[in-house]
Amino acid sequence: MSAIQVHGLNKTFNEKKALTNIQLSIEPGEMVALIGASGSGKSTLIRHIGGLIHSDKNDSEIKVLGQVMQKNGKLGSNVRKIRSEVGVVFQQFNLVNRLSVLTNVLMGYLGQIPSWRGTLGLFTHAEKKRAMDALHRVGIDKLALQRSSTLSGGQQQRAAIARTITQGAKVILADEPIASLDPSSSRKVMDTLERVNLEDKVTVLVSLHQVDYAMQYCPRTIAMRDGEIVFDGNSESLTPDFLKQLYGDHSLELYGNNKQEKPAGNYTQKDAAALASV
Repeated sequence: MSAIQVHGLNKTFNEKKALTNIQLSIEPGEMVALIGASGSGKSTLIRHIGGLIHSDKNDSEIKVLGQVMQKNGKLGSNVRKIRSEVGVVFQQFNLVNRLSVLTNVLMGYLGQIPSWRGTLGLFTHAEKKRAMDALHRVGIDKLALQRSSTLSGGQQQRAAIARTITQGAKVILADEPIASLDPSSSRKVMDTLERVNLEDKVTVLVSLHQVDYAMQYCPRTIAMRDGEIVFDGNSESLTPDFLKQLYGDHSLELYGNNKQEKPAGNYTQKDAAALASV
C-alpha cells in the first residue's frame, strides 16, 4: 500500500490550468523532495494531498495511507480520520503567537480528543508529557512555556514539526518549510525532518526552493514545471543542465548556493482552521 497515491489530478483556477494530469506514488517511509520554480504547482499539489482544496471534477483520485482523500473533485467520506494522520508544516509556521509553544504543540491532539477539551485547552498529564518529549526531540523543550511569538523562525518551524510528532502523523507534508530561513536554521529544520523520517518511519514530502537541500536530504526528487511533473527519480541524477531548464538563469543560485557539509550522524490560517476541524 502506497503512503500517497495520486491519479489523474487536474486543477484549474480562473480558467488557468494549475495542475495537469498528475500521476504520483510515494511509498511508506520515503523522504521525497518536490522542487520547481515559483508557480510551478508545488503548493497546490501539497494542498490537494492534504485535502485542503478540491481538484477539478474529472476522473481523478488521491489516496493517503490507502484511504480516499478525494475523488472526482469531492473529499472522501473518511477525510477527517485521514487528516488526523497527516501532519502539515506550512512556510509561515501557522502557530498561534499569543499561546505558549507547549500549547501550540498540544494542538496536534485536536481531532483525536473530545472537541470540548480542545476548546477549553484541557490536556491530560500524559498528553503534555508526549508534547514535551516531542519538543525535546526537536531541541526546543526549554522554550516550552514561552509565547510562540518570541521564537525565531527556525524555532517556530521546529515547533510545528513537534506538533506533527505529538499528533502521531504517519505522513508529513512540508510546504516550503525553509523558504524564509537562514542557512543555519534551514539545516536544523531539515535535520529534524530527516530524523523523524528515519526514526519514526514517517513518510515526508517536502517542497523546496533550494535544490542543494533536496539533494542532501532526499533520496528521491520530483520536479514540477507549469503544473506538470517533469522529473521523478534519484536526486543524484539532477544535473546543472536540467536545473537550468527548470529554473532558467536562477539555477546557479539554487544549485549549491547554500550547500554545506551535513554533520556526520545527523539524520495560511485558513489551512490551519481546516486541519483543526478534523
